[in-house]
Amino acid sequence: MKHYVFIAIAMMVTLLAACTNNQKMNQDTKPAAFITAAQTEEVIAQLKDSLDEVSAFRIGRGVRQVAALWREQDGDAEAFAQFCKRSFVADTAALATLFSTLERNFEVMGGYFHKMDVELKMPLQLEGPAITPVDMMFGSYDASAHLTDDLYGNKVAFLTALNFPFYSLEEKTEQGAGWSRREWAYARMGDRFISRVPAAIQQDISKTLTEADAYISDYNILMDKLRNDAGEQLFPEGMQLITHWGLRDELKSNYADPERGLEKQRMIYKVMQRIIDQSIPREVINSGSHTWNPETNEIFSNGDAVTATPEDTRRYEVFLKNFHAMRQLDAYSPHYPTQLARAFDGTMEVPQKDLEALFVGLLSSPQVKEVASFIASRLGRELEPFDIWYNGFKGGEGSPEEQLTDLTSRKYPDAAALENDLPHILVKLGWNPEKAKEIASLITVDASRGAGHAWGAAMRNDLSRLRTRIGEGGMDYKGYNIAVHEFGHNVEQTITMNDVDYYMLNGVPNTSFTEAVAFLFQKRDLELLGLRESNPDEPHWLALSSFWSAYEIMGVSLVDIRVWEWLYAHPEATATQLKEAVIAIAREVWNSYYAGVLGAEDEMLLGIYSHMIDYPLYLPNYPMGHLIDFQIEQQVKGRNLAEEIERMYRQGSIIPQLWMQHAVGAAIAIDPLLTATSEALTALKQ
Repeated sequence: MKHYVFIAIAMMVTLLAACTNNQKMNQDTKPAAFITAAQTEEVIAQLKDSLDEVSAFRIGRGVRQVAALWREQDGDAEAFAQFCKRSFVADTAALATLFSTLERNFEVMGGYFHKMDVELKMPLQLEGPAITPVDMMFGSYDASAHLTDDLYGNKVAFLTALNFPFYSLEEKTEQGAGWSRREWAYARMGDRFISRVPAAIQQDISKTLTEADAYISDYNILMDKLRNDAGEQLFPEGMQLITHWGLRDELKSNYADPERGLEKQRMIYKVMQRIIDQSIPREVINSGSHTWNPETNEIFSNGDAVTATPEDTRRYEVFLKNFHAMRQLDAYSPHYPTQLARAFDGTMEVPQKDLEALFVGLLSSPQVKEVASFIASRLGRELEPFDIWYNGFKGGEGSPEEQLTDLTSRKYPDAAALENDLPHILVKLGWNPEKAKEIASLITVDASRGAGHAWGAAMRNDLSRLRTRIGEGGMDYKGYNIAVHEFGHNVEQTITMNDVDYYMLNGVPNTSFTEAVAFLFQKRDLELLGLRESNPDEPHWLALSSFWSAYEIMGVSLVDIRVWEWLYAHPEATATQLKEAVIAIAREVWNSYYAGVLGAEDEMLLGIYSHMIDYPLYLPNYPMGHLIDFQIEQQVKGRNLAEEIERMYRQGSIIPQLWMQHAVGAAIAIDPLLTATSEALTALKQ
């Protein structure tokens, strides 16, 4: 308990400071344009007169880009004009040389700033001593916060913006199919300087998001302290679960327990509800000082009932801080003026309306009730809200988690054991031993405070990091399952950093694509342990599993999107009002797409996801990942998984729909999954 209180106090102090900074910075208005339209057009005309027509488009767009970013401290209008005339590169060979120089140096700077960030955040993210206020100060510090200011100051940013045009998502969609790899790399260089965010704002955002991550990563429920109405302990001694991942995965594991699994699932469900509405007692968060009955919400000390203190609005205070932090970017983002626009058009590069149409199409499909009926027949009861996490899509009986944990804890007693086994895992997945060793040599494993995550490198030949929970008795099955998922991320990160032809094209179109590889790996976790036998119905079970997973997370994602829309409509909202809004929106989405399937009108369960709290608008990447994963799974069927992953992911970070066309011959869609789901139901009911 002391540890939690200590961290909470330290975080509260820094969050209050962030709030003060936010209020101060929000009072500042966006600087008015310093270079006028007339001055800009005069420079464009002069450059066009002196150069050939081939350069006309780049001149016009480049000069306008620089004018929009130029400030008084950069020089007067004459200095602007002279810079543009002196710095515009018309010659093709000279432009290629400039690109290579910029690309090389951006990799150096990005790579080493990233390494500093990794090292400074280690005390916050890895198992170790209690987090101190000094750890939080260094962990939330953004060493690169002033880099952008510096690059504008020395004119590198202007040089880049002048010579490499920015293309909108619409333009990339219309023209990208005809671009060469070099032209795509040039276009990504053009994405680099499209806004000019002050370093103070970047630093504030880094601090706020780091604190949010620390809040979630260090938020655990000690399951052995939970009690039912009869005072019984249902969960094993020492079980500590992070919310929501750990709670969800424990709930899933109890489908294999025919005796008390349902009772334990209902208890976890009640814990989740208490977290969402914040009636959860502070005394049971990260602490074993009290026992707790989640149903009645009573807590006990030495067998006696004592007064509980509800968490109240802490969860939503953290969420609100993220909103205010990210909203500071709006005034400096002319192309993407809201966090919603930045998340979808800017980062995901899938229009929000297109994404929502996919989600609503699947959520409203007739297959939903058909799959739900199939699940109910397997469970022998009516479905309940937590059956949104049903995971019994397999033939025969699943292995009890205790047996799986016994196997994984012996196989992986510590992080080093898992790291040593990574090349062998890759060989089992289809990589040749030499390439497996090469990939694994660039991945390191750490024991995580949180549920686990993967963190890629920012320059070639640097390490990608796999974090997962490893207990004193070794890695339990939950930790192993998460580790396999995160390893998929690491493999993608390593391939797309080291094997893509241009550094500016490193990575994937958006995080949905790295989630797809992670899902591909995670589905094979039992196979990697040697426990999954060949089953001709396996493709059908996988289709149902993919469908139900997409059904679950699409609703959660709609909640996330609508909450951010609500926040922009109510920017002065309090944490209490935000809590009420999240619950109301979660209930609305539930009533629209889930109540008729899983029951419980006005259920708020869709508000449990922790990513909504610590990663602004990240959740929609998961359902997109499921759709992409399913289409890729169909593509690799009958082929070598490793070869197909390398072929597809060496495309790097071109736009999503073009990437998919090259990878599987079709755009991202729900139809393949819906068709396969119907076929699976027909086959498995026979």
